[in-house]
Amino acid sequence: MTFINRERELGALEKFWQETEAQVLFLQHVMDSLKQGGRCGIVMDEGVLFRTNENAFVQTKRKLLNECNLWCIVSLPPRVFLNAGAASKTNLLFFAKGEPTKEIWYYDLSDLNITKKQPLTLEQFEDFFKLLPERAASERSWRVSIEEIEATNYDIKAVNPNRKSVEDTRTPEELIAIIEEQQAEIARAIAKLKDKGL
Repeated sequence: MTFINRERELGALEKFWQETEAQVLFLQHVMDSLKQGGRCGIVMDEGVLFRTNENAFVQTKRKLLNECNLWCIVSLPPRVFLNAGAASKTNLLFFAKGEPTKEIWYYDLSDLNITKKQPLTLEQFEDFFKLLPERAASERSWRVSIEEIEATNYDIKAVNPNRKSVEDTRTPEELIAIIEEQQAEIARAIAKLKDKGL
């Protein structure tokens, strides 16, 4: 009888593992391992933060926010761990176990261009450390309340509301006029070269 129950448990665990991402299981393990008042800083794949279409992700983030104070998320640049062979987008999560999250302070470094020859350095965190004591708002930092997070079904991805838009707002007509002017300038330059016999 005990053997049959153990087989059932193992089968259920295997099914759970197949349906659940390893990052979610790891985050659950970290939360369960923390003592009351224990603090954690962890690197987490961004997919865990924004996925709301699978119950395991939503329930894990709900548990995290109910049992821990997730007080800070730092959005790291893409390719920050390229030298270690990992290219996925990651974030730093800082939380303490024992009280629920009321709001999350975000800091955004995602626009930095990181390469193997230009890695992320401590100097790029100088502004972060200046703002950290007050968790102040800036072009790179902002706060999101637990009510806003619950309204998005626990999507806690960093989306910077303060980032200046780099979108081209020129109309098609303006772009066509620019292109035509540049074409005319090129034609004039070619004509001058031809006159000089080049």
